[in-house]
Amino acid sequence: MFTSTRRTLAAQGGDPADDVPRRLYADPGIPDRVFRAVARGGGGLVLAVMLLVGGFLLVRAWQALDRAGWSFLTTAGWEPDAGHFGIAAVLVGTVLIALVAVGVAVPLATGAALYISEYAPPRLRRTLISVVDLMAAVPSVVYGLWGVFFLEGKVLPTARFIAAYFGWIPLFRVDGADPHDPLAPETVYTSSTFIAGLVVAMMVAPIICSIMREVFSQAPAGEREGAYALGATRWGMIRSVVLPFGKGGMIGGTMLGLGRALGETIAVYMVISQVFTVQWHVLQSGTSSVSSLIALRYGEATEFGMSALMAAGFALFVMTLVVNFAASSIVARSRSGAASEA
Repeated sequence: MFTSTRRTLAAQGGDPADDVPRRLYADPGIPDRVFRAVARGGGGLVLAVMLLVGGFLLVRAWQALDRAGWSFLTTAGWEPDAGHFGIAAVLVGTVLIALVAVGVAVPLATGAALYISEYAPPRLRRTLISVVDLMAAVPSVVYGLWGVFFLEGKVLPTARFIAAYFGWIPLFRVDGADPHDPLAPETVYTSSTFIAGLVVAMMVAPIICSIMREVFSQAPAGEREGAYALGATRWGMIRSVVLPFGKGGMIGGTMLGLGRALGETIAVYMVISQVFTVQWHVLQSGTSSVSSLIALRYGEATEFGMSALMAAGFALFVMTLVVNFAASSIVARSRSGAASEA
């Protein structure tokens, strides 16, 4: 076709070299330009604030990092004025509390989101949405008080049961206690990673549930009806349409909850008993986290101790960024609806 066009131009006396595709240009208009500029400015501002926060933490932490070196990541004790400090213990405690929280919150949030979006009657659905959103707005200190004065006493028999029947797993072993002895004191199970994780799970579950519910409710109606037309039950439709469509939202909501769990301070600080040893046993009393360490030692820290706390905060900042970037990468590879199997 391009050759015939050149011949036509040559027959008409035109130069075939002038046959150049015309560039099309569409003026987006002033409103679109303003919106684009505001969106770019907002994104740039968020990035700038993040870089400023990271830079501030790094500058304030440099004195401690320069003295400690790589031992900062491998030392469990926390005596900065004596030159013996590190985040090995608090980092392990932070990760374990967050994993317990996510392990409890994700199944709970997934079930609640599916019930609200797929099973609940319209009137009850509106009420449940409001209740879940209100739970996400409850201050963390309230959850901490609830965990200390109510949840801890109720969950101790569960912790003893897990230790009795699953204590052969190193993660659930409790040193210095016989879980089969009914007269053994229960104080060995208090202020543990398990209890702190349950409290944090109740805090992050509403956030995860809200994100999943929004994604599940946007599953294409045509694919839903197609699944029913092929004879699928409601659960079959959910399994073949809703869950594949909401895969990206489920991952994103889980990672958002994980980021919140990693940085939770007040509730964890109120529940746990701070210890500066690497505590792998989630049911045993005593654990630690980076945020609770900062809250515990901030008021009494010397100038060098403050630099060490800033170093711990910088490590938590970097870890949270890594989690969020990993979540973004996973969500980008599994867009909602891309793997639908209706």
